[in-house]
Amino acid sequence: ATGAVGKEIIGCLEKCCSFPIDSLRLFGSKRSAGRKIDTSKFGNITIELFSEDSARECDVVFLAVDGDFSRAHAENICKGDDGAIVIDNSSAFRYKE
Repeated sequence: ATGAVGKEIIGCLEKCCSFPIDSLRLFGSKRSAGRKIDTSKFGNITIELFSEDSARECDVVFLAVDGDFSRAHAENICKGDDGAIVIDNSSAFRYKE
């Protein structure tokens, strides 16, 4: 949420009018957790400390992280019938079948 790609994703979600978004949650590292991000469409959002359990509470999770982080967490976030849809911006799964 605090990096360039995360900011761009937030901007795209703010401009999108056909994608239904009831609420937006932002996750980050210990360094970013607690910071507030002001958005025009979703208001002032406090960044939460990332955990797989918290991410699994979401319907859709956009990952704007490095490949190592994605390899460590993406599959666990979407695992099972109650997992979230994960859209990963890294190169971690580009050639995985």
